[in-house]
Amino acid sequence: MDIKYVEREIKEKFDKIIKLYPVIAVVGARQSGKTTFLKEQAKRFKSNYLLFDDPDIRELFDEDIKKFETQNIEGHELSVLDEIQYCKDAGRKLKYLADNNRKMWITSSSEILLSKDVLSYLVGRVSIIKLYPFSIEEFLELKKLKEFSQTALKRALWEHMTFGGYPKVNYTEDIDLKKTILKDLYDTMVLKDISRTFSIEDISSLEKCLKYLALNIGNLISYDNLSNDTKISFQTIKKYLGAMEKSYLIYSVQPFYKNKLKEIIKQPKIYFIDTGLRNFIAKSFNQDPEGNLFENYVFTELLKMGFSPKYWRTKTKMEIDFVVEKDSNVIPIEVKINAETGKVERNIRAFIDEYNPKIAIIVSYENKKAEIKINGCKVIFTDLIGMKEILSKL
Repeated sequence: MDIKYVEREIKEKFDKIIKLYPVIAVVGARQSGKTTFLKEQAKRFKSNYLLFDDPDIRELFDEDIKKFETQNIEGHELSVLDEIQYCKDAGRKLKYLADNNRKMWITSSSEILLSKDVLSYLVGRVSIIKLYPFSIEEFLELKKLKEFSQTALKRALWEHMTFGGYPKVNYTEDIDLKKTILKDLYDTMVLKDISRTFSIEDISSLEKCLKYLALNIGNLISYDNLSNDTKISFQTIKKYLGAMEKSYLIYSVQPFYKNKLKEIIKQPKIYFIDTGLRNFIAKSFNQDPEGNLFENYVFTELLKMGFSPKYWRTKTKMEIDFVVEKDSNVIPIEVKINAETGKVERNIRAFIDEYNPKIAIIVSYENKKAEIKINGCKVIFTDLIGMKEILSKL
């Protein structure tokens, strides 16, 4: 496949804020496309690019910020500072440069950049954008699929769900090469982004924890049970989960509730931000996707739309896979591999009775479409693309 630049969906937001802030931070997992995106946008300016994996660049920044400014920033309208989380006292030094009217776009593959040690110095000077691996729309753009049959769409959905959205993975058609790229990406994230950044020495325990999570996506996670099942201490489990989440490998979905007496469930659900990486860890690349994988996939697409999905579960174990909020709208989303068109189960009816939403969505992999009304709520049966179109119009 010819290498071509795919415009990212964050561009519209990015263009709105670049004139307002001296510092733009684009954060997200390693190899999700942050550098490619910023280099493309930087073509509009007299700019330079600095990678802080380079020890010489990092040392000068660490030791003498004024010399760094003279050597690397002076004479440019804009500087792209890549992977700056490795630097010492980054917040104070970025503030100095911003206050000297230096325009900078910075990246990080760890949420360490978003910590109080950095951001507290940049209040009012920085805007943050998260960039995830390719969404299904970006993937279809890469594949040049604008008009397609349902068979072609289902094939594309399977590929995107099975191997994930990392650009390097998507740019190759070779299945074995996709798996090799995922392995290399996994090794880099675990050995560099997680173990080094968060000072984790016991890689085998970290990998055991990851394997457990990959095999239990979408389940309620109890720290005690996870600790007992993996024979890893409670405190170590908490450290691992925090490191994985801050490195954009997993995401902890919290419960949605308004009535604490009926609904409060403290345990999170864990999903992977990229289903391809999850499948590599679980050693699962099935032709027919399982329900928990499709659920994780729907979650990733909601995340890429800018939602912070939650789940709903009552003490009587009524459950909705995801609940998203947009303005004043609360939207329950139930995920099925193969939904029975027109059949609305007790859990959705219970949520409708409790919250009176305007719409409820049942999203299925098998592309079953229909629409019915229950107590004034429009219940829509649709596929993934249809779900995203509905949510984008709210």
